[in-house]
Amino acid sequence: MTENEISSIVIGLAIEIHKKLGPGLLENAYQECLFYKIKQRGLFIEKEKAMPLIFEDVKLDCGYRIDLLVENKFIIEIKSVESLTVNHLAQTLTYLKLGNYKLGLIINFNEVLVKNGIRRVFNNL
Repeated sequence: MTENEISSIVIGLAIEIHKKLGPGLLENAYQECLFYKIKQRGLFIEKEKAMPLIFEDVKLDCGYRIDLLVENKFIIEIKSVESLTVNHLAQTLTYLKLGNYKLGLIINFNEVLVKNGIRRVFNNL
């Protein structure tokens, strides 16, 4: 399955979850629901995946954690904030680069229409 196919599935599930729960909950609530729905679809998914920094051939734990990693190649960062910022984009780009992943999504569930809070983020390997 390609990253674009995973992206389409995840966006559909995020919209489904948002329709049922609406905005205003904590990030963890949306993360758990999305984790459950993706797993239910039969995709391999990990949550709070540790992302070490490799520096001079040494693996350093800097506290980086990907909210959701799907099929070992697609990252999802869950937010529930007033609006997405450049810091959210930088965080997601960091994960893409450290893990050598091509594509990820930032999903801000704190929007009236969740589609307005979805950002695709690319890593130009």
